[in-house]
Amino acid sequence: MDCSEFQAASIRERPTSGRIASENDFWRDPQLPWVESRRACNSRACYRPHSHPTWSIGAVDAGESMFSGAPGGQHRLQPGTLVIVPAHRVHACNPAPNTAWSYQMLHLDAAWVAAVTEDRHPIDKDAPAAPLIRIDRSPVRYRLFCDMNALLFSSVDPGEKEAAVVAFIDDLDVLAGAPVPAPHASAAQHRRLQPAFALLDAAPMSSVSLADLATCTGMDRYAMIRAFRNATGLTPHAWQLNRRINLARERLGRGQPLAEVAHALGFADQSHFQRLFKAHAGITPGRYCR
Repeated sequence: MDCSEFQAASIRERPTSGRIASENDFWRDPQLPWVESRRACNSRACYRPHSHPTWSIGAVDAGESMFSGAPGGQHRLQPGTLVIVPAHRVHACNPAPNTAWSYQMLHLDAAWVAAVTEDRHPIDKDAPAAPLIRIDRSPVRYRLFCDMNALLFSSVDPGEKEAAVVAFIDDLDVLAGAPVPAPHASAAQHRRLQPAFALLDAAPMSSVSLADLATCTGMDRYAMIRAFRNATGLTPHAWQLNRRINLARERLGRGQPLAEVAHALGFADQSHFQRLFKAHAGITPGRYCR
């Protein structure tokens, strides 16, 4: 689906707002709080490596993009490709150098996905601890995604939208597609890092020193940094910053004022907050609010 289709498409209706899709459009509905959708046309915005507490399903509509999922290297994505990213997996997807691309992105609450897929994919005790990122080049599933996402942006009843997302998840099969290798950290490393994660979780708005993180894990600071990157794909500082931006998205999505969110999350300089937010989300917080 290219930008001209975005601007003309509605499958059944025009978008809920009555606007033609702009370069970046977001869709959210308080009646369906477990899903958020986005579509972007001719974008040159670039993302830092980041993660979400949600499942993320992206579709490349036009142009080429370079996808990386730590530590699996880069994958060149062509139009018509889907990328399925489980919650908390570090990744980045950016346009090929000196080009623009068009894409769609769906975010789904992780607990909701687990509930919807439980009967189809029961828990396998021998499976990897973290689900793998998948790259799916099926034209049929790409078309299903486009149809479902256009329905979300339309003015049909929320119940019909919910049914469409459930049907799409059923047809998608989150275990389909080519897997992207997961981080190399062992289960023992994850257990040893748990005190560091707990310390960072307890203080998302303040800086935690590397010395404190090293002490709580019983490692020296360099071994702790290497272990943390192996486990998450990010350094401790980048991991905590990513978490603050995710908290900002959540609060802005609930309607909290931008200045209030920036202050509450410890960003004394609002322009600094805006730059970091855009680097992680591909859009300024002000436009995300609107």
